Amino acid sequence: MSAGTLAEELLLLAVRTAREAGELIGQYATEGFAVGTKSTATDMVTEADRAAERLIAERLLGARPEDGILGEEGASEPGSSGVRWVVDPLDGTTNFVYGIPAYAVAIAAEVDGEVVAGVVHDVAHGLTYAAALGGGATCNGRPIRVREGATLATALVATGFAYDAARRARQAELLRLVLPRVRDIRRMGSAALDLVHVACGRLDGYFEYRLNPWDIAAGGLIVREAGGRTGGFGGFGFVDGYVVAAGAGLFGELCALVDAAWRATAGR
Repeated sequence: MSAGTLAEELLLLAVRTAREAGELIGQYATEGFAVGTKSTATDMVTEADRAAERLIAERLLGARPEDGILGEEGASEPGSSGVRWVVDPLDGTTNFVYGIPAYAVAIAAEVDGEVVAGVVHDVAHGLTYAAALGGGATCNGRPIRVREGATLATALVATGFAYDAARRARQAELLRLVLPRVRDIRRMGSAALDLVHVACGRLDGYFEYRLNPWDIAAGGLIVREAGGRTGGFGGFGFVDGYVVAAGAGLFGELCALVDAAWRATAGR
C-alpha cells in the first residue's frame, strides 16, 4: 500500500470514529454527566471525556489491532504496525461543562512518527475538519484555505491559558506584550478548534505553549494542508507544544513577536 493510500484509509477511519464520538458527547450534553478534576481544581474531566475515549480506542484498534494509541484520558498501547493514533476525545472540556458550544473531538494518525491524517470534529456545530498528508484540507468535504493578506497589525490572533496558576500569570504577561501589536485576541478554550479556525480563515493566527501532542497533532496537519505554517518559539518546536500557526505571509512576523515576548517574560 502506498503512503498516500494508507493516509487516506486512516483518514476515513478517523472521520467516521470522530463523528461517532461526537454523537456520544452530544448525548451526554443532553442527558447530563458527572464532573471530576485532574491536574488542578480547575482542570476538569467528565464522564463524556472518558466514554468518548473508550469508544474511540475500541473503534480504531478494533479496525486496526496492531496500531498504537495515545489518548489524553490514559489510553496507551505501543502497537507494532508503525501507526499510532493520537487522541483528544473532548478538547474544550471546560466549555462543554459550561454549555459553551466550542469543544471538539481530535484524532490524528502518525506513521513512523509523522502525522499523515488528522480530524477535528466540532461537536456543537457538526463541522468535521480533515486532512491527509499531501491531500489538502476540508471542512465537511469542502476545501478550506488559510486567510492571507493580514499584517501583524491587522491580524486576529487566538491564544489559550494553562490550568496552573503560576503559568497562567506568565501567559498573561506574554499576552500583555503581544496584544498591542495585533488587531485583537480571541480565547476560545480549545486548541484543536483554534488551529482549524486558522486553517479555514476564521483566525489569522494562533499561539500557545506547553501543549500536549493530542492538542495539536490533528489541527497542525490541517493548518499545513490548508496552506498555512506551524512552528515554535523560545528555542522549542511545534512538536514540543510551543505553537505558532498562521498563513505563510504572517507566520514569520507572528513567530518573531511571540518569541520576543516569551524571552522578555522568561522567569516571571
